[in-house]
Amino acid sequence: MEILFANEHLIMWETLILSFMITYVSIPPLIEVAKAKNLYDVPNGRTSHEKITPTLGGIAIFSGFVIASMIFINIAKIPYIQYIIAGSLVIFFVGLKDDIIGLSPLKKFVGQIIAAAIIIDLGGVRLSSLHGFAGIGALNYVSSDFLSLFVIVAIINAFNLIDGIDGLSSGVGILASLAFGGWFLLIGKMQLALLAVALIGGLLAFFRFNFFSKRYKIFMGDIGSLLVGFILAIFAIKFNELNAAIAKGSSYFIKASPAVSIGILIIPIFDTVRVMVIRMAKGISPFKPDKRHIHHYLYELTGSHRKATSILLLVNLFFIGISFWLSSLRVLELTVILVLIATFLTSIPYYLLKKRRNKKRPVSSFIADAD
Repeated sequence: MEILFANEHLIMWETLILSFMITYVSIPPLIEVAKAKNLYDVPNGRTSHEKITPTLGGIAIFSGFVIASMIFINIAKIPYIQYIIAGSLVIFFVGLKDDIIGLSPLKKFVGQIIAAAIIIDLGGVRLSSLHGFAGIGALNYVSSDFLSLFVIVAIINAFNLIDGIDGLSSGVGILASLAFGGWFLLIGKMQLALLAVALIGGLLAFFRFNFFSKRYKIFMGDIGSLLVGFILAIFAIKFNELNAAIAKGSSYFIKASPAVSIGILIIPIFDTVRVMVIRMAKGISPFKPDKRHIHHYLYELTGSHRKATSILLLVNLFFIGISFWLSSLRVLELTVILVLIATFLTSIPYYLLKKRRNKKRPVSSFIADAD
């Protein structure tokens, strides 16, 4: 048993290292290709970066993740892995076209639905219960289908939307994968844990270039952000479904698993919902891009991508910790607690920034506002 345990740990390290190395060695050549073909993200009124930057980092992440997964994961023990890879390929090509020549929101949305449908209807990765949230337990097939589709597409787009400053999307992806993957390992779901490790390896290599490098600066683009959201949505669904299957007396049973999932993914989920609510309250389309995201506020306050990202990653880590700590609560109770804390924490940079902006405004602007 000890030998088997040791072998599993060795495989995990091999998966991590291979995914990391494939991504790491792929990025410099991709930057050269991007430069040769003028494939850059050009700064505009909505972006927080000031220099044109290559956007093909997602290709490297995808390569490291898929190759490491296919080499080390035992397909016989996780038969739906083929559908995860198939869905990832759909996401890859949707993101690739958007990164290179652009893609309409509708076509992008259709691509996400196709990827989600593959993993739900062919792979059988779906939500079958709400764990008593709002008094709802088991779901029928149709309800399960639509809820699973909504969750996957929502998380994909949430990660796409937070990919606005250096290291944020990849950093949150690493923390979330560690949280889900660690729990999968604890309950003996080695293949899912390996899938999480494969994603972590690719994201760590990308994070090194995106967050720290000046010479080889690169963005993950839509390929990367959509892929990270897609895989983490799958992890969230499996996290909830496996909890529903575990005996309640088990040491690793998590009563409020849907709320814990929200806590693990709090940065993309809460920020997306918050921004959409604000837009609708102002009579603006909830899908119209702007600079109301929390990372925009923190970047303007700190003047630094690294500081803003570091703050948000620490906050995300705090939410992961408190979610697991309070996981014995009811789903609704923990969800309310997380939302209240997130609302309070989000209001701090908002009001600090508002106060700073008011100090900088000339008196004439206040008179104009009054008129």
